[in-house]
Amino acid sequence: MTAFIAVIPARYASSRFPGKPLADIAGKPMVVRVAERARASGAERVVVATDDARIAQALAAHQIEVLLTRAEHQSGTERIAEAAEQLGLAPECIVLNVQGDEPLIDPQLIAQTATALAQSQDAVVATACHPIFTREEIFNPNVVKVVLDARGHALYFSRAPIPWSRDAWAQGPGAALPHAPCYRHIGLYAYRAGFLARYAQLTPSPLESIEALEQLRVLWHGEHIAVAISETAAPPGVDTPEDLQRLRALAVSWQ
Repeated sequence: MTAFIAVIPARYASSRFPGKPLADIAGKPMVVRVAERARASGAERVVVATDDARIAQALAAHQIEVLLTRAEHQSGTERIAEAAEQLGLAPECIVLNVQGDEPLIDPQLIAQTATALAQSQDAVVATACHPIFTREEIFNPNVVKVVLDARGHALYFSRAPIPWSRDAWAQGPGAALPHAPCYRHIGLYAYRAGFLARYAQLTPSPLESIEALEQLRVLWHGEHIAVAISETAAPPGVDTPEDLQRLRALAVSWQ
């Protein structure tokens, strides 16, 4: 089994949902639920990286390791990078960035993503995806798509429908679904700690700004991203209070 640690970035100040990490799910804060899923993945260590004392206090009550990080980070990746530096991780250590608003994340997918990076020596990052089967998802700009090469590395990520099936969609988006595989990106990342140490030095790319997709910075600078393919769709995350209510209705058997 691949050895890895899981780090969960948790920020209190969210424009759409302030205090989201502490939102209650069946008696436990959401960030605690995420940490429990990460523990179930087989991670050697699970750490929450936060900039807020309230989150740190809630985690301590559940015996979950926490690191206090700077508040000015612009992304979860930057927060993960600071956590890796604080932990003094070896360059070859695999670090999983498990999003703090994914309390239903599949523990097996976390482990699968770590393995994808371990098995791809020329990749510095790994992520995950699953097949898209509906036209609504393909043409939804909120659904991020990814195209892979022959080795299972990411060629490109986009909010647009890629690959564009010229023949299948000759009559427009309402035509038949293409035979070529279309994949939806899952926001789960594995990094080599050595890459995290230099990530902050990489300049943002124009493509990253255009698509509003941070992972394009990695490709822009010529690095490789390995992609694990899940056969099942990822469960919903929580971006808004309405998402939380829907998730509470789905999750009827929390322990």
